[in-house]
Amino acid sequence: MIVTVGNTKGGVGKTTIAINLTILRAASGDDVLLVDGDEQGSATLFSQLRAEQIGTCGYTAVELHGAAVRTQVRQLAPKYAGIFIDVGGRDTGSLRAALTVSDFLLIPVQPRSFDVWAIDQMTALVAEAREINPKLRAMTFLNAADAQGRDNAEAREALQDVQGVECLDVTIVRRKAFPNAASKGQGVIEAQPKDARAVEELIALAHAALR
Repeated sequence: MIVTVGNTKGGVGKTTIAINLTILRAASGDDVLLVDGDEQGSATLFSQLRAEQIGTCGYTAVELHGAAVRTQVRQLAPKYAGIFIDVGGRDTGSLRAALTVSDFLLIPVQPRSFDVWAIDQMTALVAEAREINPKLRAMTFLNAADAQGRDNAEAREALQDVQGVECLDVTIVRRKAFPNAASKGQGVIEAQPKDARAVEELIALAHAALR
């Protein structure tokens, strides 16, 4: 299972989702690979902090960019039960390469007009990638959303009208549990005190998308 978490819109929480899904999958005992395809290297920095704080990542982390994402992931895929690829918030060679080898694409979208409008660029990239990788399943979901209010519903309605990608009925609310856990090199499933709602939302995303 190869999963890319990506969006050409920056600041939507891609790395947070990628590292938390990686930790969730690794917690089941599977060998998991986290690929940092973002030049900013946030997933790599997190993995280094995690190793320092708790002694081990519990998964393998590598940095790959450009065409190396495609070639190396293809070679590494047989060794891992799951591969999660975190790519930067713009149209990059790393993002395009990742889409050609992924089974799933998760597109986090904040319930804001600019974020929803930006999805058209991603749908164009998905259409191009499917000429090479027709099995690619692309999904949007609301991330860093408000706990309440009309913005979530309106954003989901807009996303449901987007052609070429699925809109998951899953919402990850903006919760302090995510950055608080990350600052300790942890995922939300590990952090104490545990935020039950954050954990529930993450598991709901995994169940809805990665099947």
